[in-house]
Amino acid sequence: MIDGKTRTCGLIGNPVEHTMSPAIHNTLATRRGHNLVYVPFLVEEGQVDTAVKGAYALNVLGMNVTVPYKSEVTKSLVEVDELAAQIGAVNTLVRVADGYKGYNTDMLGLYRAMLEDGVQIEGEEIVLLGAGGAARAVAYLCASKGAVKVYMLNRTLEKAQEVAAEVNQAVGKEIIVPMLLTDYEKLPDKQFLAIQGTSVGLAPHDDEVVIADEAFYQKIHTGYDLIYRPFNTRFMQLVKEAGGEAYNGLKMLLYQGIIAYELWNEVEITKEDAQAAYEKMKEAMGL
Repeated sequence: MIDGKTRTCGLIGNPVEHTMSPAIHNTLATRRGHNLVYVPFLVEEGQVDTAVKGAYALNVLGMNVTVPYKSEVTKSLVEVDELAAQIGAVNTLVRVADGYKGYNTDMLGLYRAMLEDGVQIEGEEIVLLGAGGAARAVAYLCASKGAVKVYMLNRTLEKAQEVAAEVNQAVGKEIIVPMLLTDYEKLPDKQFLAIQGTSVGLAPHDDEVVIADEAFYQKIHTGYDLIYRPFNTRFMQLVKEAGGEAYNGLKMLLYQGIIAYELWNEVEITKEDAQAAYEKMKEAMGL
């Protein structure tokens, strides 16, 4: 029941109408008995700083940040966590003295989701599709979690080279190898963990895929698509048809939310509570 002691958390972005985050946080609050409500806040272009300062003035406990404000919001924060600063994107704001501290729970969420699915990064050679914001963050994650090599395939080589140089310098090792997307045939003849870090295949463009060649998928033992709409992407279908394991990004979304909830409330969420939130998300998707 909402009363005078109810704390508010929320999401800022544009658009926010289709967010799954309320399903995560309101389920967790109910199960944990926390007097907390989570709501989406649509923030128009140019209003991010006003929104952050207004939220602090209104005693909002914490917020998530989604596109297109994950980089812009850093200018409105009193502190930014080291990982978020490296990645160059913030998706979680935690209330501290005089403002909010920014974190990036997206990549920690992906890592926790992978561990939950029995997929490891340490010691792996990885194929990463894309060099945009999400792929850049994944490159940092892979480099910091013990990947041996990450082949970053992108439509423009220059962008991949730029990201590779940045990440390699940050970790002090030559781990990220930039490549043109069309040069996938030049990959070593072995089995890889592949992470699909582009928006290609996102609903309603369900049939689209970055690489359509079946020969490419013969080299993938496990495929991870950051997209979760549709639930079974074309990339995932091709991985499975070639005999590999395939996962979507819904658990990444779940765990980035769980880590944010843990930061706001200084608690640890159990597997049972995480599973309940996951089921609520699938229900909201009509699955």
